[in-house]
Amino acid sequence: MHPDIATYNQNQSPADQEICTLLATEIERHLADAESKIWHAHPVWFLEGNPIVGYSRLKGCIRLLFWSGDSFDEPSLVKVGKFPAAEARYTDVTQVSTEDLTRWLAKARDIQWDYKNIVRRKGRLERL
Repeated sequence: MHPDIATYNQNQSPADQEICTLLATEIERHLADAESKIWHAHPVWFLEGNPIVGYSRLKGCIRLLFWSGDSFDEPSLVKVGKFPAAEARYTDVTQVSTEDLTRWLAKARDIQWDYKNIVRRKGRLERL
């Protein structure tokens, strides 16, 4: 795990720390070749420069965000914003289904929208 992500996790409340550590561990295990770093103050994993998955602390929960998650056809993920992103929110580590997370991470590798070039394309996304 990237040291900055470990520090991010350690700076959370004990309950949120458990969630963040579980998420980071599972993401690292299933996306071992992904680059990870703190991006816009939150842990994010990238494949070939394209953001794939990350999590952040929101008021009252930890949000797990998949940049292309709305294309996964997963009812447990909720669409976010105008792009094809989707999220899951957790208030307790027992809410995290590692079975679901494993499936979502496999889809995250296979189903991607090109966020890396969104500025160059003036806000238009293309599926990779």
